[in-house]
Amino acid sequence: MTQARYRDLAEWPLMATALVFLTAYAWQVVARLEGDAATPFEVVMWVTWGIFVVDYGINLWLAEDRKRWFLWNLHELLIVVLPFFRPLRLLRLVTVLSVLHRTVGETLRGRVAIYVAGSAVLLVLIGALAVLDVEQRAPDAKILTLGDAAWWAITTITTVGYGDLYPVTPLGRIVAAALMMSGIAVIGMVTASIASWLVQRIEQNTEAAVAASEEPVRNEMAELLDEVAALRREIAELRGRDGDTAEATERA
Repeated sequence: MTQARYRDLAEWPLMATALVFLTAYAWQVVARLEGDAATPFEVVMWVTWGIFVVDYGINLWLAEDRKRWFLWNLHELLIVVLPFFRPLRLLRLVTVLSVLHRTVGETLRGRVAIYVAGSAVLLVLIGALAVLDVEQRAPDAKILTLGDAAWWAITTITTVGYGDLYPVTPLGRIVAAALMMSGIAVIGMVTASIASWLVQRIEQNTEAAVAASEEPVRNEMAELLDEVAALRREIAELRGRDGDTAEATERA
């Protein structure tokens, strides 16, 4: 089996695994589960992590040039290693974005909006859960509820940054930095999508205006061509008549 074939087959199962992980993680964070109550969710998260470790190993094994694939996919290795930092486990949800991109990102321009919107919503959710997980038990924490975390994530990813809420822990600041970088990328995609849509509409309007202005000219050209054709027929008929007259004269 080739690596490309394996990735095609594993894409949707991995996406489902990532969503299962997100559900377990979100429930644990929002409900603030600890001890025995959190054990089932921890088991689910570690099982999903194990699935992604196996996926990484299979990809490395099937790669034609393993050394080159390893170097070009160091981020995959980091995603596998970073689960030891709880909030950074959410990086595994990049799988959802990659599947979404392959599904709609290379089709019609209008569907790019789906990809951009899905990416933005997922990044806000990831950022909110990650920062809430880190901050809610920290001393002097500003972000204590999911609502606070969501508001902070939205203002951060849009690069507004009111400053009313902010992380106070080192790991929370790492999450914030990652969300800021992601926000720049998402805003860039939104701007590019809007610009592309505007250019497309301008081109359509220009083509319609040109077509409308060319229509009278085309009608006039058609009328002129009809007149020229009629004149040619008349000339041909006159020549035919002159020829018959000359021939009759010679016979006489």
